[in-house]
Order: sequence, then C-alpha cells, then structure tokens
Amino acid sequence: MHIDNLANWQHDHVFNLGSEAAERGTRLVMWITAAMMVVEITAGWWYNSMALLADGWHMSSHAVAIGLSAMAYASARRYARDPRFAFGTWKIEVLGGFASAIFLLGVALMMVVGSVERILSPQPIQYQEAIVIAVLGLLVNLVSALILGKAHHHDHGHPHGHGHHHDHHEAHEHHPHHPHDPGQNPDLNLKSAYLHVIADAATSILAIVALMGGWIYGWMWLDPAMGILGAILVAIWAKGLIIETSKVLLDREMDHPVVAEIREVVESGPDAGETRITDLHVWRVGKNVYACALTVVTHDLALTPDAIRQRLAVHDEIVHSTIEIQVCPDVMPQPGGATA
Repeated sequence: MHIDNLANWQHDHVFNLGSEAAERGTRLVMWITAAMMVVEITAGWWYNSMALLADGWHMSSHAVAIGLSAMAYASARRYARDPRFAFGTWKIEVLGGFASAIFLLGVALMMVVGSVERILSPQPIQYQEAIVIAVLGLLVNLVSALILGKAHHHDHGHPHGHGHHHDHHEAHEHHPHHPHDPGQNPDLNLKSAYLHVIADAATSILAIVALMGGWIYGWMWLDPAMGILGAILVAIWAKGLIIETSKVLLDREMDHPVVAEIREVVESGPDAGETRITDLHVWRVGKNVYACALTVVTHDLALTPDAIRQRLAVHDEIVHSTIEIQVCPDVMPQPGGATA
C-alpha cells in the first residue's frame, strides 16, 4: 500500500545550506574588530580625542554585532534539520542582521551624545598620537572589508538551496523562465557585518579629518562635529538595514516579481481562462528561494496539485508549494451524469 512508503510525498525543509565562507569570514573579522576596539578606546581616552573615542566605542558595537552575525550563522547551521522550524532556519541569519542594525542605531545615538558633550565642554587633544591610532583603525577596517567581500563573492559562486518539485520540470516554450539576479536578495547577515565594517571605516576617516584639522588649524570644534556627522551616516545605514531585514522577517514579499510569475504560469496553462488563483501567499525561506501557498478555482475536473507543481517547476526559486484546488460548482457532475 502507498501508506507504507510515503517517500515520494515527503521531503526535508533545509531550503538554505548557509555559507561556510561567510561564517568563517565573519568570525575572523569579529576577533580583529574586538582587538582594535580595545586599542582605539584606550588611545582615545589617553589622548583625549572624542572622535577617536567615538570610533572606538563604535567599533565595540561592531565587535558585538558581528559576533551576533557569526552566532546566527552557527545557530542556523546547527538547527538546520530541526523539525521544530517549519520552514528552515534561514531567518535566524536575517534576525542576526536585524539585531546588528539595532546596535548600529544605538551607537549612532551614543556618538551624538558624546560629541555634544565635547562641544559644550572642550578638552585638549594630543593630535599626532591620535592620528596614528585612527589610521591604524582605518587599515584594520579595510582588511576586514576585504575579508567579508571575499566571503560575499565566494557565496555567489556557490548557489544554495534546493526544490521539492524539481523532478517535475517540464519545458514550457510559451513561458520561458528568466532567473532573477542572485544579487537581488543579498545575504542580509553578511551584509550587516559588512555594513558595520564600512561604517567604522567611514568614522575612522572622519576622525582623521577632524584630528588633522585640529592639529594644523586649531579647529577643536571639528572633532565633535565630525563625530556628529559620523553618527548621522551610521544612523542612515542602520535605518536601511532595519527596513530590509524587517521586510523578510515580516514576510513582506507580495510585491516581488515572483508573485506575478506564479500567477502567470498557473493561470495561462492549457486551461487558460478556466483556472484562476483566488488566494496566494508567498514568502522567502532562503536567500533567493521562496515558498508559496495558493488556492485555485478551476473548471477543469482533471486538474491536480501535481499538475500545478509541474507548471511552477519552471521557476527554480519556488522550492515549496502548498496547493488547494476547488472545482467551480457549475461544472460538478450531477446525478444521472449531467453537468450543472
């Protein structure tokens, strides 16, 4: 009996295999950032530079946030086959990116508060020593950016994820599949770590400019002013990352092109005009892969969920589908063989 062997109707829910390169790169950058954080905070306090202190405290948040990103990768990998996660663990990585963005926003606020205090109460600065430390911090950030950038390119070269209905692929000449650009949905966890590094590099540059201006021209106000400017830049980047990760966590995907593609391929099959989607839900279960649940109303008595899956199979990014078919009442067989 079929109920003794259900293998053909069962599948795992590992939609995203993660990226070992991204996890290794993130962990390495975390330790580099933590070491430089200690150096910059100590130097900023010793040489009395608000810009350098802001850069150091900013880097401390990066160390924690990048650590969260590394932990998110590890957790997603560890629980990838845990059946308690109905659609896999990829969103753990996205949650790590969201947490990192919140950290960035908090650091921006700290930078503003510290800079305002320094404007109201100026303190002498040992410019030459502070400049050396700021340049060293910038170099560390550039190295970290290269490490994460290499992990990003390695990840793009190795596609992840798989589908459950790929064995049903059929050729549909009238519906050629145009694959989406893999870069369209970036690794948000890796992006958050990268953004932390770039933000810190930007604040390092601003700190260097401020220190040079104070050293050469005596513009002591430039140090806290650059601290405020750096905070504004960080806040803008953090806001963008919060919006991007929130969309994924809240499943705001119904404006994605894949939604229209699902409607097109289902409604324009051999029974075009006889089959319509009345309810459709689409959400992401991996970096570039989606799940969908749809209700179809049709006049075709022979239409089955497997037939719908065969149509969807031309889109590789649809890796899981739940399909309900309702036959229109006016074509239901009536007693005596008649049709309503």
